[in-house]
Amino acid sequence: MKRVIALRKRHRAFGRGTLELLRPENRKVLAFVRRHESEQILCVANLSRFLQVVELDLAQWKGMVPIELFGSTELPQVGDTPYYLTLGPHSFYWFSLQPKTTQQLPSDWGLTATTLPEVLVPAAWESVLVDGGKEAFETILLNYIRRRRWFAGKARRLKSVQITDWIDIRTDEGTAYLTTIVASYAEGDPETYLLPLAQTNPAESSQIIERWPHAAIAWVKVPGQEQRGLIYDALGPPGFADALLSAMARRRRFNGPKGTLVGSTNKAFTRLRGPETVKLEANLSAAEQSNNSVVFGERLILKVFRRVEEGINPELELGRFLTERTNFTQLAPLAGALEYRPDRGEAISVAVLQGYVPNQGDAWKYTQSTLDSYFKTAELHTDGGPPALPRSMLFTNTGELPELATQTIGAYLDSAKLLGKRTAELHLALGSDPDDIAFSPERISPQDQRSMYQSISQVEVRALELLRGQLTRLPQDARDDARQVLELEPQITRTLKSFLVRRLTTTRIRVHGDYHLGQVLYTGHDFVIIDFEGEPARTLYERRLKRLALRDVAGMLRSFHYAAQASLRTDNLTPDMLARMQPWARFWVDSVSVAFMRSYLSTAGTASFVPQAPADLELQLTTMLLEKALYELRYELNMRPDWVRIPLRGICDLLAPA
Repeated sequence: MKRVIALRKRHRAFGRGTLELLRPENRKVLAFVRRHESEQILCVANLSRFLQVVELDLAQWKGMVPIELFGSTELPQVGDTPYYLTLGPHSFYWFSLQPKTTQQLPSDWGLTATTLPEVLVPAAWESVLVDGGKEAFETILLNYIRRRRWFAGKARRLKSVQITDWIDIRTDEGTAYLTTIVASYAEGDPETYLLPLAQTNPAESSQIIERWPHAAIAWVKVPGQEQRGLIYDALGPPGFADALLSAMARRRRFNGPKGTLVGSTNKAFTRLRGPETVKLEANLSAAEQSNNSVVFGERLILKVFRRVEEGINPELELGRFLTERTNFTQLAPLAGALEYRPDRGEAISVAVLQGYVPNQGDAWKYTQSTLDSYFKTAELHTDGGPPALPRSMLFTNTGELPELATQTIGAYLDSAKLLGKRTAELHLALGSDPDDIAFSPERISPQDQRSMYQSISQVEVRALELLRGQLTRLPQDARDDARQVLELEPQITRTLKSFLVRRLTTTRIRVHGDYHLGQVLYTGHDFVIIDFEGEPARTLYERRLKRLALRDVAGMLRSFHYAAQASLRTDNLTPDMLARMQPWARFWVDSVSVAFMRSYLSTAGTASFVPQAPADLELQLTTMLLEKALYELRYELNMRPDWVRIPLRGICDLLAPA
């Protein structure tokens, strides 16, 4: 009964909403809908001591999805036909009627000054953190965070959110609170997110909504007062970011009910920050990502993590190691950090402060611009397609790239070589300290090798199982490629099993973990590697594991393939022209990959993480490439079905005869 009462309190429609009777033909079933603002709850109760079947007319809620409130179980979408339910003796259901969610909901969807929800508080707005309006505000936060780009649980059924701690931080705009929020799901483990909250007066609310629409969360009102304030994500206006920078510079500590926020800097901070007399203007990056970044006067950049776990984030751990203990310079150097230290448990990385790197965009953007010129040049070649390069060129120094590669690809071949060199230098630096257990290279035992294979095998099983289930729903032009990949399943399995045939003699080291062209900045003459936190979908423990260095290499080679195919997608080519350009895309990918790979191997030399025998190199790299393509396949099936042809084509290319 306590659970029923608590659930009823969380949904204001029960106490304040309108009541609409549905009047089903089965008079032993009571059915009605409660409405309040945007909330709609369907209530169905069996008044009989026997099992009952009811037929409900839900035509006006067509397209909505009933979600059972106790277990967050999602029922089939309401359609044109009557909705059938079966109820046990004297049982009842409460369903939240919600729109069918999409994978790519706009971050500011539905948020305007007139549609923002309102929360009532007994006194000051801070009551939403402790009592008074806390439960109602947590319901509002549930709807707010799942529209955010940084929310990682979009594919899961979010059951509830709870504010578990808060740290008050003084800013130029007033007091803000860095809150920790626990998101609980119908299935699986909960997740913890960081959300800085602040409130502004009515006069400034319109400016917040206009300049930072994604930051507006809810109106807050005290009974008896005419005006209402706006609660918003404090990372919008610059005051909160300025306060965080000051906290790190002064190494301040802020205490909360359950933990402490601690700021720190290193020796590089003073040089990177510049003269203290110069005010660094804070600007929030316009792009919403899995984290948020604030640039301070093109001197520093603050990355604030949103989804957090206990333990040090690899962005902080690797950044600190590379900046303070190696000679590797092609990164955004670490300048400081913020950590939340709970009274119980390990410290949580809140933010990292890095030196700002002037750049011309990331390597993906740079690559796309060069591909535009490449394909225009390729269109002029009417004397047949380019030659196919032997796959062995990727694993040995045998053979030279044809003159046609130099003529058509041009300076980008040198860029690929430079990127290969920088990648090897990164790996050499990460494996340079044999005395630090967190970074020392490790030999791979037979048990380790089998464990790696089992993990890779699971990627294959999940990807191909999902592909089979979604085959009929794929875009028409992708189905032939999908069927071909499914026919290749026995070959995929054999190829991956060959990973166990030869004993791995290389070491495993700390790696970047999510390496692709988007994680590299192009300065106009060099490359700078960024974003060391690893794949966001993996746990912090998994992201800190030592792995084969060739996993990073495979990520970059697959990124070259993505870049070429993405360039063709954006050119709106006719089917005939697309077919004519595909051999040229393959030629570009193969040539650039060979240039990158040979430079990488030359720079890494005899390092313990590099397979020295061509056969070992081919085995490891082919396995890593295939695993990466299968991972991409599953990602695209879930998130971007229109892009699924790229990993499908990549898998087919990897398994084609050499």
